[in-house]
Amino acid sequence: MNIIETRNLTKKFGDFTANDQISFAVKQGEIRAIIGENGAGKTTLMNMLYGILEPTSGEILIEGEPVTLRSPKDAIAHGIGMVHQHFKLAPSLTIFENVLLGAEINKTRRIGSKTFSGLTIDIKEERRRIQELVDKLNFNLDVNDRVMDIAVGARQRVEILKMLYRNVKILILDEPTAVLIPQEVEEFMNQLEDFKKLGQTIIIITHKLDEVKRCADTISVMRQGRLIDTVTNDESATRESLAEKMVGRPILLRVQKSGKPVDETRTLFSVRGLSALDGNGKKVVNDVSFDIHANEVVGIAGIEGNGQTELMYCLTGLMNTTGGTITVDGKDVTGKWPSDLRADGVAVVPEDRYRQGLCREVPVSRNLIAGYHCCDCYCKKGFMRSKSIRENKERLVGEYDIRLSADDPPVSSLSGGNAQKIIIAREFSRSPKVLLASQPTRGIDIGATEFVHNSILKLRDEGKAALIISSDLSEVVGLSDRVLVMYKGEIVGEFKSDDVSFQELGLYMSGAKSQKKPQAVPLAAGQ
Repeated sequence: MNIIETRNLTKKFGDFTANDQISFAVKQGEIRAIIGENGAGKTTLMNMLYGILEPTSGEILIEGEPVTLRSPKDAIAHGIGMVHQHFKLAPSLTIFENVLLGAEINKTRRIGSKTFSGLTIDIKEERRRIQELVDKLNFNLDVNDRVMDIAVGARQRVEILKMLYRNVKILILDEPTAVLIPQEVEEFMNQLEDFKKLGQTIIIITHKLDEVKRCADTISVMRQGRLIDTVTNDESATRESLAEKMVGRPILLRVQKSGKPVDETRTLFSVRGLSALDGNGKKVVNDVSFDIHANEVVGIAGIEGNGQTELMYCLTGLMNTTGGTITVDGKDVTGKWPSDLRADGVAVVPEDRYRQGLCREVPVSRNLIAGYHCCDCYCKKGFMRSKSIRENKERLVGEYDIRLSADDPPVSSLSGGNAQKIIIAREFSRSPKVLLASQPTRGIDIGATEFVHNSILKLRDEGKAALIISSDLSEVVGLSDRVLVMYKGEIVGEFKSDDVSFQELGLYMSGAKSQKKPQAVPLAAGQ
């Protein structure tokens, strides 16, 4: 039986068609994967199923009956729940309080012949019910723990609990493993199988084809707002064939390194004893030291929130340090502004391309010289040299395959992948000595990711040094010669990328293991 179905579901935003007559059906107890490039329309489709968006035309059917979903409340009432990639939890509340937020259990009191309800919350009953559900699902949680004190994987289980407590029959999961370490991913995959045995229907949106192959019964592929194909997850549905359906051309999924050896005789980038405090005086970068040699890519792995962002801010002059030094090819650049770092041969790919890397309403040509606009080739005696700027744009657009909708449109008109290519083109074309890149492929599709990876490896093989910070562990290991692991602001492990497993890295990322030696505790007088 089809538990949920869409017929010719269409969503338009003005003249733009985000979803074009999508028709598909999901059986009860099925795990359905929805895959596609960024901008393919996956999120728009799921937002219509969850009542966040209303269709322009077409219909949604639950168990064969047409339904109208005007809000998530309507969707939940019809048995549809959604867990978003970025969790929507109150950190200061306990697990059971988060699960019951908006659905609290009130005490009832009888006074004489009258019964009163809603005056106070029945905390004891709330704890009992949620702990009972936790035990039934084998979620291994203490419902009295505050959300701020539990691991990321546990927070995801809390989000799922919120939906299952409300008796949803269809669970939509948006990029559910994006912030999980390998051990948590393994546990999550096992939980999906358990949900399936309980008769739960699951729709999972993800770009990780290994996980799709692992968990899905059926795979639907979307491209440019249309449903391209739906296939059974069998031997014929290879990762390569699925990627080709997503992009429309063959894709090389595995990073291919040249094998060119690291030049350990030349250190291009060196960090010694770097430390920094956040605005609250908390140490977020703690005595970090490492070197990067010519022909070397060093990757930093870690669960988000363990100091990687702050480390990159320190390295690129966006955050003050409280100690330590940074050198580029032997020159001290500690605390220099990004413009000065660029003059010293440092290229920067920031974590947030729109907040830190691009001006959305400025034309592509001007974004392609941002940070270098004071160079004599683009500016003479205070006047911009329009011809040189235009020629630079035409050269880089062709060389880096940047797809434009007009001759020189604003960056806001481009896809995420093409916007990222502008940063890559701008920074890489200056032949830097050192590349500092944070989340270089976040939010871009498989085709653009392949391009960025190849560009980084090309720079490496030209004798440059690169530091890559990414929340995608496969990206860190695939690109890097060495992998460093950060935990609570410190480097707690260092590995050769071809000599370490994801599981081993996961133990260091979670703090379960560390190569750092514990500091000796001084003896008190007389001991």
